[in-house]
Amino acid sequence: MGIVFWAFFLLLPPVHQSAKILTVCLIGGSHYLLLDEISHNLHQQGHDVHMLLQLGTPVITGFSYTARADSYKRSTWSLGEKYINEYNDWFLEEQTQFLLGRESFNGFLNFMGHLSFQCDKLLEDEEMMTSFQKERYDITILDAFNPCSFILAHRLGIQYIAFYPGPLNGPLSISLPSPVSYVPVFSSHLSDNMNLWGRAKNCVYFLMSSIGEELVWSVFKEVAERHLESGSPPGGLTVLHQGAELWAFNTDFSLEFPQPLMPYTVLVGGLLNKVSKPLEQDLELWISSFGGAGFIVVTLGSMVSSVSVDPLLVELVEGFSRVPQAVLWRYDTHKWPSHLSRPPNIRLFNWLPVNDLLGHKLVRLFITHGGQNSLLQAVYHAVPVLGIPLFGDQFDNLIRAERKGFGVTVKPKHITRELLQTTIQSLIQDFRFKSSALSLSRIHKSHPVPPGLRFTQWVEHILMSGGGAHLRPVSLTQPWYQRYLLDLGLLLCLGLFGPALLWWILCRTKNKTNTHKKTQ
Repeated sequence: MGIVFWAFFLLLPPVHQSAKILTVCLIGGSHYLLLDEISHNLHQQGHDVHMLLQLGTPVITGFSYTARADSYKRSTWSLGEKYINEYNDWFLEEQTQFLLGRESFNGFLNFMGHLSFQCDKLLEDEEMMTSFQKERYDITILDAFNPCSFILAHRLGIQYIAFYPGPLNGPLSISLPSPVSYVPVFSSHLSDNMNLWGRAKNCVYFLMSSIGEELVWSVFKEVAERHLESGSPPGGLTVLHQGAELWAFNTDFSLEFPQPLMPYTVLVGGLLNKVSKPLEQDLELWISSFGGAGFIVVTLGSMVSSVSVDPLLVELVEGFSRVPQAVLWRYDTHKWPSHLSRPPNIRLFNWLPVNDLLGHKLVRLFITHGGQNSLLQAVYHAVPVLGIPLFGDQFDNLIRAERKGFGVTVKPKHITRELLQTTIQSLIQDFRFKSSALSLSRIHKSHPVPPGLRFTQWVEHILMSGGGAHLRPVSLTQPWYQRYLLDLGLLLCLGLFGPALLWWILCRTKNKTNTHKKTQ
């Protein structure tokens, strides 16, 4: 009887203690949706979770930061209405440039400049900083896209887990093994199948990436110097990145290109994927009125609420009017141009239940900007996509969708009504796109542990093991020339060519001596 008792006891799952966890969301939009899901999941597992949420996200019509009932705690912070209005005005202008196909690295640095200014003001809030320090959190989970999150964690003196809301090729400074022959560098717009020129381009982007990260850190360096007792870390953003106990990425190998990983990296893509819920009755009736033709979902993401380039908007409307499907379009209804009529097959919504629509039996196509969450939801629900990338990682994300066979990309500046119509018809009528989507969906859903639970279990592992030191290889602290064996290469070159060079010098000296003797 005693043996049976102990066998039963040992087979029970381990009981973990409740931990105090701080989650940090300083951008909002889709970043908030992910961190909200993470925070809620940790709360459901019995942890004491507190989110620091910065309000004032630009140009997000219909978005709600309403807290869930019976969930984690929240503290909100804002720079005030005046700054938020200025920030929104700036972003509206940037949005126009995106839609004209004029995304640039300078624009990205300007965005980082805004985040740096916000960071400085947040860290100056002594009352808030003191209140968080008094809580003595066990760990904090950061939005790793924003460098301010890392500075904040160091200011509070808390161990941190970095959650990156995009693909694996984002933060190159964490030293993942990434052979440039088949792992595309961020913003290279390449797939994993590169020809000679593609590999050459990828190599150039790889060499330039460290310069890009240095430029990003230069925007935050003064903030770190002002607010950290130890000043700005000597290694800058690389040191802050490599100080994370764990890196979790919002991606999955159903969408991501296969590549090597390290023990300190985990993939948790699909946090927002859910079984779809029934639609509201009036929307269901309107969709049903189009019969077997079905419907198309159109959204350019939480950060772009309307198309502010009039010629592009005209082409989109004309193109949509030529297809038999209903078109459900997320668009700020207050910004619809009064001179532009709306075809009967188009309905505008300030906000759409995208997950529920993509899970509907009559959905035929998803037209998206190519955000990581959107593509993962399309994979989960097996819906082909037409991608219209605007900025950031969206171009690279949609390269993956094309390579995986369930999507096609059209840049905004190339859109015409004819091209839009023919591309939509091709994606809906050619079953190869739907077949690829179904195959990827099976791969994604067949993972033995759902992404939300997977991430929670890894957080608990870090908490119970006292940190992630056992997951981090020594390569993270090696100088770059040691990591790439350049010192060994130099030594081998000296060993192989040194004697030959010495012999050549001796022979040359001897010949000169003999020649000199003969002339005498």
